[in-house]
Amino acid sequence: MNIEQLEYIVEVARTNSISVASENLHISQSGISQSIAGLEEELGVKIFTRTRTGTFPTEEGKKVIKKAYEILMKLNELKEETKQYQELISGELKIAVIPNMMILLFNVLSAFRNDYPNVNIEIKEKGTHDIVEDVMQHKTDIGFVTVFKDQFDHEHVIFEKLLEGKMKVFVGKHTPLAFSDTITPEELGKYPLVLFKSDHVKRFVQDLSNKYGPLNILFTSDSNDVIKRAIMEGLGIGIGTDHIIKYDPYILSGEIITVDIAGYEQENELYFGWIRAKGKPLSPAAKKFLNHLKDELQKENG
Repeated sequence: MNIEQLEYIVEVARTNSISVASENLHISQSGISQSIAGLEEELGVKIFTRTRTGTFPTEEGKKVIKKAYEILMKLNELKEETKQYQELISGELKIAVIPNMMILLFNVLSAFRNDYPNVNIEIKEKGTHDIVEDVMQHKTDIGFVTVFKDQFDHEHVIFEKLLEGKMKVFVGKHTPLAFSDTITPEELGKYPLVLFKSDHVKRFVQDLSNKYGPLNILFTSDSNDVIKRAIMEGLGIGIGTDHIIKYDPYILSGEIITVDIAGYEQENELYFGWIRAKGKPLSPAAKKFLNHLKDELQKENG
């Protein structure tokens, strides 16, 4: 038994004609007939019955043809996957990430680049809304965003959670709050806030304002460096997720201290994860990158 024999019986069954099948497959009618006869002898079943109106499968033949079709489908999938991995060598991978999480990808990028040096990687830092738009328009292969649990039920985008987290306060090491383990929502109103311009921070701050009164927002910025510098110099305190605690060099060095928010019940869980467009399969490069990222997170978070 060989692949050509399976292709012959599937094509004859599809066309109900050996002559038409021979034309489609560019093989002689006698070649197809002999091949099918050899397969029938090997299997011990009659696959086709020939009549004046055409060539039709027997009952036993229908079962054989069904299995042959399934085998050919799996073979085509294998060929396609192999082709994709070949294309991976010179492929492109487009990634979008919210700015405060770019640091998490740094070690992954280094390892991925070593394993796949010929993959061209393009990374853009954008807000969550813009990342979703780019993913929907197929401008980005995978996007990395931070969202609340109830925030991401999207018609055109698939979200997969990578990390769970919560909001924290970030303060400079030379400020009085650096010696506090917690701060209450009421106390937050006494300090100027320097906030990163993101959807989840905006929503969190709005919820705090609604429950505990207006907050003193000194400024907002879409630059992480500006926010961190302002925090370290004591101009204000920041609010953000705890996802970056194990990766941010300023936190690891002790220049920035994290403080828990006490007495505040967060209504929805906060997730960091990746998104892709529905109906668009992940490329081999994207799959490999995500595997590298998950391995890194597993190593860091157990």
